[in-house]
This record gives sequence, C-alpha cells and structure tokens, in this order.
Amino acid sequence: MKLSDFPVIPVAVVKNAERADALGAALVEGGLPVVEVTLRTPGAVDVIRRMATNPGLLVGAGTVLTPAQVEASAKAGARFIVSPGFSQAVVDRARDLGLTVLPGAVTPTEIMAALDAGLTTCKFFPAHVYGGAAAIKALGGPFGAMRFVPTGGITAANLADYLALPNVVSVGGSWMVPADAVDAGDFAFVREQARAAVALARSLEA
Repeated sequence: MKLSDFPVIPVAVVKNAERADALGAALVEGGLPVVEVTLRTPGAVDVIRRMATNPGLLVGAGTVLTPAQVEASAKAGARFIVSPGFSQAVVDRARDLGLTVLPGAVTPTEIMAALDAGLTTCKFFPAHVYGGAAAIKALGGPFGAMRFVPTGGITAANLADYLALPNVVSVGGSWMVPADAVDAGDFAFVREQARAAVALARSLEA
C-alpha cells in the first residue's frame, strides 16, 4: 500500500492510546485502511506504535516539525511523514529512513523550494485559508510538476471540488475520525464515515 492508493486520508487526533487498536480496525473494516496520526497529543507516538501493528493499515505521522519527531515516528512504525510546512531537515531525515514525506507548501516560494529538493508531492495546509481548490488549480499553471494533498477545512461537502483537480493526488480530512467520536469510542460511526468517504470518492471517479 502507498498513499497514492487512497483518494481520501483520515487525519486523526487521538488523545487516548487505548483507542488506537479499535480505531485502526474501524478504518480497515470501513474500507479505508490508512491514517495520519497527528503529533498533537502527548501519546501520539504510542498511538502510531499500536496502530502500526495492524498489518492491513498504512500508518503515518502528521504535524511533524523536527528530525527527532521523524525518528520517533519511524521507530514507532510510521511509514509516511506529513509536515505542515517545508523543512529541509525533516525531508532529509525522512528520506534517510526510507519514508514517504509530504512537507507543506502553499506559496510559490515554498513550492519552488520543494521542487528544488526533488519533491513532486506536497501537503497544502490549511487549504481553506490559503484559497482552497481555486488556489490549487491556479498553482497548477506555473507548477505543473507538483501534486498536492490538501487538508484543513475539507469535508464530504467540498471533497469533489478538490478531487476534480488533476494536481490533487488525494485529500486529507478529519470528518471520518472526529475527535469526539474517537474519545467516546464510537467506532461504528468511524466505520460508517469511512465507508461513506470511500463510496463518495469512487462516485467522483466515475
């Protein structure tokens, strides 16, 4: 499995590592076996470690800001790294460890820096703040070699706007894995939201 296999990537903030196993199982059962676990909570690395034991789940780390976080995430079993901005040090360490890395790039200068680093796919975050689908479409003109994974403010309601763009590889979102549902252990909700997201993405491909 690789990130480009999935048009939609759940972005999860998990406060309680005890929820990790059930969350991973719900995503797999919902037909969306991929997750970006953000490093926004103290136990996030432990969440990655636990979820990475599920052989049917592609687990990555998000909100990665430093090379040390890259290393910790890799040791926990993360297979891809997502950063909100562009850091050459983060990119280099991820590559050293053989991990897919998606640094954030939303301005022409950041995109050029990413291209200079040999990258062809970047995160676009926060998408709704930086112009949304219209901005990504416009960037496709001067930067035809760059593809984006937008996140931030994306829901089932506007998913089609992003996936319709040829320079969008996939879309990250938290609506499938809302923090309140994860906290409450409502994994039936997560499973159904995952199924609905997959069905919607497939309908847009038709």
